[in-house]
Amino acid sequence: MKLWSGLVVKDPTAARDFYVSHFGSEVLFDSDWFVLLTLGGGELGFLKPDQAAQAPMFRQTVTSGAWVAVDVDDVNAQYQRFRDAGVDIEVPLRDEPWGDRHFVVRDPNGIPVDVVRHG
Repeated sequence: MKLWSGLVVKDPTAARDFYVSHFGSEVLFDSDWFVLLTLGGGELGFLKPDQAAQAPMFRQTVTSGAWVAVDVDDVNAQYQRFRDAGVDIEVPLRDEPWGDRHFVVRDPNGIPVDVVRHG
């Protein structure tokens, strides 16, 4: 088995550019309606909404309740890199009681991206 996830978003191309630029994702498939990327050993897809061939459940964009988590080795360096790139930090770098150290940004489609080092 292999797990990969997808999100229905308004702008798959903007998502592609964000994850390639900030996480070094590789593009596996690229079209105006769907983008599939590598991310941290897995794959993440971005699907454009409202396409006639889609089942109804895949026609509406994600509006809340979804996030992407990216586990990194050096969260401090990633935090500085995002700050230097001018990316808005939604949740500043912090340590959690359960041992994680992380920060959160949003991708261009508004999806929260939790950049984390598990403790």
